[in-house]
Amino acid sequence: MITAPSSPLRTTILWVLALLLMAATVVYQRRTGPTHPLRGTVTIAGSTTTFKLIRSEETVREARVALPDPGVPGTLVWRRFPLQEAWNRQPMVREQKDGKGELAGYLPKQPAAGKLEYTVELGDGPGAVRLPQDGPVVLRYKGPVALAVLLPHVAMMFIAVLLGLRTGLGALFGTTAPRRLLWLTLACMTLGGLILGPFVQKAAFGHYWTGFPWGYDLTDNKTLLMWGVWVLAALVAGPRPRSREGWSRAAVLAATLAMAVVYLIPHSMRGSQLDYSKVKAGGDSKDAVVTGR
Repeated sequence: MITAPSSPLRTTILWVLALLLMAATVVYQRRTGPTHPLRGTVTIAGSTTTFKLIRSEETVREARVALPDPGVPGTLVWRRFPLQEAWNRQPMVREQKDGKGELAGYLPKQPAAGKLEYTVELGDGPGAVRLPQDGPVVLRYKGPVALAVLLPHVAMMFIAVLLGLRTGLGALFGTTAPRRLLWLTLACMTLGGLILGPFVQKAAFGHYWTGFPWGYDLTDNKTLLMWGVWVLAALVAGPRPRSREGWSRAAVLAATLAMAVVYLIPHSMRGSQLDYSKVKAGGDSKDAVVTGR
């Protein structure tokens, strides 16, 4: 068994460690996934420019693609994804934002879960530089989600991560499974993932649930898997310590490990996607949303 300083120093150390691990999780989730901005640098006209290309926008407005003005003309090249249709080309314009010059272009609004793929060409002729160099950016549109729903959902999920990590550390360095923290973790996960989560999904893409057994949305399925593992851990641990406490600690550690693995998978992978062929045929765009793409 791993030993650790006794309380209250031990308790403080474990909470600080859990907080640091949760903070690392937040940073990782914000830096990864197919809907977070694509960041990079490009050298053109003798200077290096840092750019950030958006990959998510709300259905209520055009998507503004912008980067610091490199001093050369720019062209926004785009088409609907995953259709193999002709590319649209439109000149980018110079704008001022927050006192800085930018080169900007605007992608047309799309229905919820609709996607566009685009690139930015800097310069003219054969010497033009294309961003990004390894292929088009795919941008997905989503419906606006009320902050009254979104913020509690996000808060509950990250609190669940904090409590879950602290529960796992308590089981690893202690002699019993920390049951109160275990049940609090499960409660936050249930509220954030299985109650508030579907309302966020409904507002963004028109469906309350797109995971098993009705779809293949990876985010919904990750939530369901994580919740199920913590339910199993709660059933094994029970409401009070048992004679064979090793099983309870093992169940908590397994649930914590499963949660860590889930959060290592970037958010919004294999999410909702609009089937443009159904919309073109006159179907409701909500009925044309498919998952697992």
